[in-house]
Amino acid sequence: MLKKLFIAISCFALSQQPINAQEAASKSVSVTVYNQNLGVIREVRPVHVNSGRSEISIRDVAQLIDPTSVHIKLDGEVLEQNYQYDLVSMEKILQKYLERDVQLIGQKDELLEGKLLSAQGGQVVLQKKDGGLIMLPNTEKYRISVGSLPEGLITRPTLVWTVNSKAAKDQDVEISYQTAGMNWHAEYVAILNENDTKLSLNAWVSIENQSGTAYKDASLKLVAGDVNLVQQRQPGVLFRKDVMVAENSMAGQQFQEREFFEYHMYDLERPATLNNNESKQISLFQADNISVSKKYLYKSGYNYQPYGQQNQKPKVAVAVEFENTQKNNLGMPMPKGKVRVNKSDGKTVEFIGEDMVDHTPKDEKIKLKIGDAFDIVAEETQTENVRISDKVYEQAYEIKLRNRKKEDVTVEVERALGLNWEMLSSSIDYQKKDAQTVTFKVPVKKGEETVLKFKVRYAY
Repeated sequence: MLKKLFIAISCFALSQQPINAQEAASKSVSVTVYNQNLGVIREVRPVHVNSGRSEISIRDVAQLIDPTSVHIKLDGEVLEQNYQYDLVSMEKILQKYLERDVQLIGQKDELLEGKLLSAQGGQVVLQKKDGGLIMLPNTEKYRISVGSLPEGLITRPTLVWTVNSKAAKDQDVEISYQTAGMNWHAEYVAILNENDTKLSLNAWVSIENQSGTAYKDASLKLVAGDVNLVQQRQPGVLFRKDVMVAENSMAGQQFQEREFFEYHMYDLERPATLNNNESKQISLFQADNISVSKKYLYKSGYNYQPYGQQNQKPKVAVAVEFENTQKNNLGMPMPKGKVRVNKSDGKTVEFIGEDMVDHTPKDEKIKLKIGDAFDIVAEETQTENVRISDKVYEQAYEIKLRNRKKEDVTVEVERALGLNWEMLSSSIDYQKKDAQTVTFKVPVKKGEETVLKFKVRYAY
């Protein structure tokens, strides 16, 4: 394959960089990362601007930059802007050397010379000076030598501006742009105590940089919220997450949270380096002694069930619920992310389930589904289906709940009823959750069974 070839480029013309290509490192870098494959980069770089009309160039920008989002601020007039991203590769060099002379050098230094007519899939066709052809179906044993780097190819992505300045001088320019390939999300690790009444919560942020460049000692901001994007860029290159780096601080909270428009922004209170193809974890906060309540939940009526047929394998879910309040040792906006829940048995900590939380403001309740209860069994049957008239039907149901645990429980039954319903009777009081849903709180003593019965009339 061509990518296995070794290209020896004599007089490798790296000097063919854009005019005034700036090598100086950024004086400052600010990176704002969103939840939606988007980052905003702001840099201050020192440049020299010539008098009159000239070009200035900045290299090492993100490969997945959105060129239409670039903004530059300098002392002078910006006439034109270009983003050059035709990066050097063996395939591109050979394509630009079609119809030009090249040399192939074998393992024993045997030399093949001629005009390159084709270079595809590791196969090369050369035309000798006498018109004859040299066709090599496999060039793995050859290295290819060309005269110089073809014009237009560059080693790193480069922004080029044509500017007009009244005087030649050194100055700092401010550059900002959007790039794809950057994401962040929250990860939570929760530990329940032995009796399921208290929770410890460690929050981390995972920041992924696949934009094609690194950001050293950057001022880092994270925006939590769903930002409207007219058209998301589709990355042209997929990168591999090569490195996972975890950072923690014994000093406690590292991010300063604040409201920003209709979102929440988290400012890291120290510089951070985001290397390319790296996923970095930074501690967001830690909270202990959070009061929680364990819930048993059974959902009914969301799937069609023929008359008289018993629901095959209904499950009773188990969840934990807590209030995101300062009184409960929290009281802070929680970015969306995965919560991994563990439980302590007094000696070790074991994983018991996980759930996703959405962006949740403070002073709201958070409910995490952990899994399904092993020792609580549900059976549901439709016991009546009567047609009263052309537009009126009556249906009756019973839900049996058996508790094989060693303690009493209460199961919250959520029943979807649909439209135009009237509850005729129920063995346990219900609450109306919304126009189509009711809930029952069904107590079930240990080792016993409770039967919930209800009858509904539908009028269409």
